[in-house]
Amino acid sequence: MFALDLPAHTPQGEPVVPELFRVLAAAQEASGGPDVGQMIGSFAQYGVVGLVVVFLILGVVVPKYVLSDRTADRDKWREAFERERENRELTQQQLAKAEERGDLATEQAKTLIRLLEELGHRPDDFPRSA
Repeated sequence: MFALDLPAHTPQGEPVVPELFRVLAAAQEASGGPDVGQMIGSFAQYGVVGLVVVFLILGVVVPKYVLSDRTADRDKWREAFERERENRELTQQQLAKAEERGDLATEQAKTLIRLLEELGHRPDDFPRSA
């Protein structure tokens, strides 16, 4: 059997998890090999906490205040978008009406010119503005 000679600190000076040492030492003394079930239990206990921390850092899991803030912000932008869409539709309708009125005014002007020409008045005789 081999002796377990692991350092108590990492090269950076951080302490190594002492429970891991206890688990490995107990496994070596008891059966000559590591107790995998106990090791998996220890890692699962710390792994769940580590996984939650990683999810928090990555943004997969967020606190409730962040979620409610983002939801309120989303609703505010959606409402602004809907108002802008309605205003744009109204503007498009007004532009269509203005174009229609412009076309009508052009047709009335052409009709008036033809009428004046038939009555003998020549609009080309008058000086025009630039």
